[in-house]
Amino acid sequence: MHMGSKVIIAVDFQKCTKPFACKKCIDICPGQVFLVTPNPMMFRKYQPVDENQPGSYLLLAPMILKCVGCMECVKVCPNDALKVMIEQPKPETQAPQRLG
Repeated sequence: MHMGSKVIIAVDFQKCTKPFACKKCIDICPGQVFLVTPNPMMFRKYQPVDENQPGSYLLLAPMILKCVGCMECVKVCPNDALKVMIEQPKPETQAPQRLG
């Protein structure tokens, strides 16, 4: 991946419903980009969060700057829930010269 490339990782929460129970992308990612966190909307005080309950956990990509663009997470996801887009930097163009 080129320096200056911008990486966007999109997680489809409708498809990635049980990331804590799955963890395939987390296990394969060389950059350790992903994190699974309890869904604050499902959190109930003093009650355990069931890792198998759909929607109880969310997959996030907080370390996106460490993404190397290998696409292994996309390949290994059983639900086709991940999209990784890499925007190449635009070549620098010179400002038009003013005619005198």
